Amino acid sequence: MDLQRQILNLLERDAKLNASTIATMLDVDESTVTAMIKKMEDERIILGYNTIINWDKIGDETVTAMIEVKMQPEREVGFNRIAERICRFPEVKSVQLISGTYDLSVIVTGKTLKDISWFVSHKLSTLDQIQSTVTLFILKTYKQEHFMFNDNDDDKRLVVSP
Repeated sequence: MDLQRQILNLLERDAKLNASTIATMLDVDESTVTAMIKKMEDERIILGYNTIINWDKIGDETVTAMIEVKMQPEREVGFNRIAERICRFPEVKSVQLISGTYDLSVIVTGKTLKDISWFVSHKLSTLDQIQSTVTLFILKTYKQEHFMFNDNDDDKRLVVSP
């Protein structure tokens, strides 16, 4: 695996790793790692650094929903213009073009179910190209970005007996 990919894999798993630690882990010079990270940031390969938070642990009452969106693509730009417009709504956490019956998957957050409902009915569905939506509420998160959310640290390996 090339060095760039190795650095990206490490940072994806733990954004707190510094160049010195990464260099030690990969047995390369720290200045090489620093330069490669800077270059990847400049080229927008690395877009930012995230923290995965288990909001349930602090009693957060935020509602998250995945909205599948069916839409009419626009001539010469396809889905891009409308997807970019949806991205600008502050409730929207992510937007992906997907295959299947629907065209976009939109992840949104709100304080209540009514907030999500209002977003879908007053903001999203009113856009000209939107043909239909399906809203799926996230009930519980088990794993996100490689991190397990359960509290049970028991060893889950299967026992192998001769």
